[in-house]
Amino acid sequence: MKIGIDLGGSHIAIGVVNEKNCIVEKVEKRLLAKEKNSIKKSIEEYIEENINEFSKEYKISEIGIAVPGTVINNEIVKSVNLGIENYKIVERLKKKIDLPIKIRNDAKCAALAEAKIGALKDYKRSIFLTLGTGIGGAVIINGELLDTGDLPGCEFGHIIVEKNGIECKCGKKGCFERYASMKALKNNLRKELGLDETTRGQELLDMMRKNPQDKKIKKIVDEFIEYLSIGISNLVNIFEPEAVGIGGSFVYFSDVLLEKLKDNIIEKGYLFNDRKELVIVPAALGNEAGIIGSC
Repeated sequence: MKIGIDLGGSHIAIGVVNEKNCIVEKVEKRLLAKEKNSIKKSIEEYIEENINEFSKEYKISEIGIAVPGTVINNEIVKSVNLGIENYKIVERLKKKIDLPIKIRNDAKCAALAEAKIGALKDYKRSIFLTLGTGIGGAVIINGELLDTGDLPGCEFGHIIVEKNGIECKCGKKGCFERYASMKALKNNLRKELGLDETTRGQELLDMMRKNPQDKKIKKIVDEFIEYLSIGISNLVNIFEPEAVGIGGSFVYFSDVLLEKLKDNIIEKGYLFNDRKELVIVPAALGNEAGIIGSC
């Protein structure tokens, strides 16, 4: 048995994964604002507590952690959505956990899982995006991650889609994830509808399903789809993948967003090369792709 950990910008999930790449038990929690004030302590305590509990019931051989941001040599060099830099997470955890621990960017973990056993397993060339607090990305060629050398690369969330646009936590303006992440969609819906931040994603999804022609909802959804279309079409024009996979919390909204996205890209003529079909698929492993991929 292995333990996979998906550390997101707003949540942390820990799962026990068997040899068939199935999660047999999982715990998860939202990272609240007060916990983000001491984020490293919160992360480490939650991981240590649950590793100890799982180890009582399962024989664990190793731990994989999917983390947002730039990862080099088992260190989180920079994670703008967690507000962390130069975080030697493996070194700190190994002081209390006597197991092999490896870390990798969360989008790349999820992409590997989808490419090997999920929605992208039948394609040789694909790109994968995770839409959540931010936007992560990966390119898969012949079942392997694109090698970008000493730097991780594939920071899809930080391509510029709006000149002099909204300032991003990375310091630039107009980044893709400020307009087309699920966090951006949810926050914009709350603001337009006069809802406070305690309104959960499921409540917003229910509103979108029940009121698709509501002017306020349609305005925000159309803007989101447009920016998402621009970003994805740029990536398709560069890499010419056989398929595009989208993970993160987008998968829960795919029934109201996916066809709009594909139709918008085709109708606006955003693709340089004509295609018989634009294949965009939601992650088959859902939000568990990061846990499985980290293993």
